[in-house]
Order: sequence, then structure tokens, then C-alpha cells
Amino acid sequence: MSNPAIDTSERAPVPEAPSQHANMFLAAKGSGIAFFGKLVTFACRFAITFLLARIMGAGEYGLYNLGQTALTIAAGVAVFGLDAALVRFVPIFNARHDDARLWGMLQFGLGITAVLSLVFGAAMYLLADSIAARMFGAPEFAPVLRVASLLVPFLALNISLAAATQGFKQMKYSTIARDIAQPLIRLALIVVLAVIGLNAAGALLVYGIAIAATSIQLLFFLNQLFSLRRPLRDARYNLREILSFSVPVHLSDLMTTFRENVQTLMLGALNNISNVGLFAVANQVNLIGHMFHTSVVTAANPIIAELHDQGERAQLARMYQTTTKWSFTVNLPLFLIMALFPASVMSIFGKSFVGGASALVLLAAANMTDAATGTCGSILDMTGYTKLKLVNALLRLGLSLGMSVLLIPRWGVFGAAAAGLIVVGTTNLLRLIEVFVLFRMLPYNATFMKPIAAGLAGLIAALASNWALPSARHPAYVVIHVAILLVVYLGAIVVLGIAPEDRVVLARLRGRLSKGKGRKK
Repeated sequence: MSNPAIDTSERAPVPEAPSQHANMFLAAKGSGIAFFGKLVTFACRFAITFLLARIMGAGEYGLYNLGQTALTIAAGVAVFGLDAALVRFVPIFNARHDDARLWGMLQFGLGITAVLSLVFGAAMYLLADSIAARMFGAPEFAPVLRVASLLVPFLALNISLAAATQGFKQMKYSTIARDIAQPLIRLALIVVLAVIGLNAAGALLVYGIAIAATSIQLLFFLNQLFSLRRPLRDARYNLREILSFSVPVHLSDLMTTFRENVQTLMLGALNNISNVGLFAVANQVNLIGHMFHTSVVTAANPIIAELHDQGERAQLARMYQTTTKWSFTVNLPLFLIMALFPASVMSIFGKSFVGGASALVLLAAANMTDAATGTCGSILDMTGYTKLKLVNALLRLGLSLGMSVLLIPRWGVFGAAAAGLIVVGTTNLLRLIEVFVLFRMLPYNATFMKPIAAGLAGLIAALASNWALPSARHPAYVVIHVAILLVVYLGAIVVLGIAPEDRVVLARLRGRLSKGKGRKK
């Protein structure tokens, strides 16, 4: 397939590419900012999940998650792939100092999203009774679905506004709004309302209030990056290029969104609502590993687009390997914890959730697979291979539907998790091969042996402590085992040595910290 290029007519001269170390540091800084925000998100969501699971029980919590899933899918439809277009084209036009095309990109990306979100939200509201009764056999789901329909425009614009700020390679703005303010607002409202009781519709409405508040915040941040107080006529629109990129991305992203939520939908339709609650909790626990990988991808995307546009193939390959190693290194100990102590982790949410322990292990394996294959999907997206992404998404969706229909009726929540693992493993292997064929790049090098060796050392230490302590199932002993695993893992990483590119990043960070201390004095 040909690689679609940006229109080069009347383009400004391309500035000299940043150095390899500068790009690595920029990726690390962006990843760190995004991951810090996602740690706040994880802490808040963990608390929210704990509170809602305890207050509602598996059944009502399942309804809440079905409503959130419906909202996510509808907003994904409304965004129309323009969030990815904003991440791709904004850094390119900004690097060229082409304000006219940049202004046109922002107008088109946000305007179309707003219109489509209103249309899809209205359709969901009108069809709520029919969807609840016919698809899920649960009429009590209709009020939850109506609340979700009212929130579609807010979530869709929230996604697009965050993408626009990320396009300027400023991760801090979307982090502040979506990863810090939004979950904190949700948690505060849930704590207050928990006193009088919450049902699924009320919990979803709280989510909507947080989305609306942070959308206003993101609009303010975007205006700081690029003034929106300018005449509409000053814009130039590359609609053909934008649509040729966003339409395939939209179709593939829509299938990806549906695929990511298909287990939840299938559990509700083919199994029971309570199992939706179990699956949601297991997914939530695995979120911390997934968040770091997502943070790396979010920070790397605009850099990948810019490097490809400037023809910096060597830097692109280095970025691919380094970001994959970062994601793998952070996710490995988390996977080992979930695999060794799943029942203890799930029991935090109540005895009724322990039945999701086996699903937790499989979902952790799926996250580990995703992290271990790195930013292969981003390489395809940000270099313009959107048609190939669409083909991948079709295959992934078909496999996900097939595995879900085959496994969920027979094995319930375990079947849903098994389907997820099979799909992630198969499709990520395919994307690895595609990137290699197109660019002759692999995400692995010799430095990967260090986290693998450290993981083996941590695993052996945890198993030894588990064997030495007879009351291993007691929560206090589990904490000890986890602490031993993490200490041995981190110690082994330090002893084995830090790679040169990581040393550059750490040196830059230490330098900035030293300057900060000097200013304070």
C-alpha cells in the first residue's frame, strides 16, 4: 500500500529535526506527565470502583458499566476519527508555522464532532427502551441508557479537545483536565452522594458532570496554545487529506472501540449483568499497567508523525525500541503480581467479586502482551497507513466477535477474558510483522534482556517467600510477597545497568530538578 503524504503545495520550509536525545527526552517527559496523571486516574478510579461495587453490588454495578460502555461507543462514533487527525496534522502544520491550515484543522475537527455527537445522542435517547428490552432483556437498563445519551456530546468534544492539545506536544493539558481533574471531581461527588445512596443512572450522571467540567477546561487550554479568537475565514481547509486520513481511522477506531467493549456487551446480552460487574472490576484492577502503555503511546504519537514527515527513519526506529522497552519494563512486575495473587486482589472489592480472579490473570496477560509489542499500532497510524489499520481493525473485530460468541456462553467472565487475550495476542503479532515489512523495524534489542532477567529474579524471590510463609493467603503476607517481588525487581534493574538512552533522559531530569532547586534558593 502506498504511504499517503501531506500536501506539499505552498508548504513552509521544514525545520531541522530535533536531535535523537531531544526526542527521547520529549517522549519521556510526555510519558511521565501522562503517566502521573493516569496514576491519579487509577487511584481515583480504584476508589470509585471500590465504593460503587460496595454500594451497588455486582448487578447494579453491571448496569452502570453497560451504560458507560454505550456512552463510549456512541462518542467514538461521533468523533469520526478526527481525534487521530488532530494528533497527526496539528504537529505537522504547527512545525511548518502554517497557521491557516492549523486553524482549519481545529475548526473542522471540533465542529464535525459537535454536530455528529448531537445526532447520535438523540438517536440513543429515542431507542433506549428498545435497546434495553430487545438486546439485553433488561428493561431497567433504559433509564441508564437515556442518561448516557445526554452525555455523548460532552464526551465526544472532550476526546477531540484533548487530542488537539496533544497535537501541540503538550501532554500536561490533557493530563490536568482528563486524568486529574475529571476523576477527582467524580470521586468527590460519589463520596458526597454515597451518603444518600447511588444507583447506576446517578453514578453515570456524576461521570457526565465531570466530563462537562473538564471539557470547559480543555477549551481554555487549547485557546492558550493557539488563540481561537480569530476570524473563521482565516482558515484553509485540507478536507480531502483530512478525510482520506480520518475516515479509515474512524472505521478502524470504531471497530477497535467496539472490540474493546464487546466482552462487556456480550456478557450482558449472552450471560448476565452480574458477570458484567465482575469483568469490569477485573479490567479496572489491570488499568495501571495499561495506563503506562497508553501514556507512552500518547506522548510518542506526535513525535512519530513529525519524525516520519521529516524522513528521520533512524530516530523513528530508536523511538520504537525505547518506548516499547519502557512499557515492557513497567508492566512486567505488575503482570507478575496479578498472576501470583489474583484472588487476594479481587477480594478487596468484596467476596462476591473473587469469582473474577481467573479473568484477572488472563486480562493481565493481555495487557502484558500489548505492552510487550510496543507502539507498533502507533507507527502504522502516525505514518499514514490508515487503510492497513482499517484491515487490522476488521480482522480484530471479527476475531473478537467470534471468540466472544464461542467462549462467553460456555465460560462466562472467564470466557470473556480468554477471548480478549486471544484477540490481543493475534492482532499485535500481525502489526509487528506489518511494521517490519514496511519499515524493516523491530521494537526489540539486547537491552530487553535486563527487565526479563529482573522479572525472573523477582518471580523467584516471591515464590520463595510464598513457600517460606505458611499463611500465605493472609492479606499481610500477600503485601510482604509483593514488596519482596518489587524490591528484587527494581534492585536487579539497577544492578544490571541503565541503557544509554535512559541515562540521557535521567540526566536531563536531574539537570532540570537541580535548576529548580537553584531557583528556589
